[in-house]
Amino acid sequence: MKYSEKISNKLNELLVKNYDAEKGYLNAIDNIDNKNLKMYFKKRASERSEFAKDLRTEILRYGEIPEDNGSFKGAMHRNWMTLKATFSSNNEEAILEEAIKGEEANLEEYNEILANSVLPPTIDSLLTKQRNAIQSAINTEKVHEELVS
Repeated sequence: MKYSEKISNKLNELLVKNYDAEKGYLNAIDNIDNKNLKMYFKKRASERSEFAKDLRTEILRYGEIPEDNGSFKGAMHRNWMTLKATFSSNNEEAILEEAIKGEEANLEEYNEILANSVLPPTIDSLLTKQRNAIQSAINTEKVHEELVS
């Protein structure tokens, strides 16, 4: 496998995760009433859309084809979030818990790729920036979770 294919495959994995995260945040907006939390989730969805756009650009730069959709696993997670919110007495806390779980899985994926791949400096920098934003989102979501519980 060519170096460009290897990099593009790794970036495509992250691209799918970002599609899933964006859809998850948009789904969460539909399942809560708190206006501040809605704005926060909307901001996160927009951020993930930007991440996806940046990853698509890099994949195309390497002459490969970017994925154009999320994963089955991501769709199942969103369905679980909706179901859990439906039956939960504190729907905002339940949704925040699931958002944190999803973000922690994404963070792990970024950390693994950054630790185990030899990446060009521009991609390493991009992924580090995105990973740091995900870590920040996790920290913020944990604070929100404390406030709604």
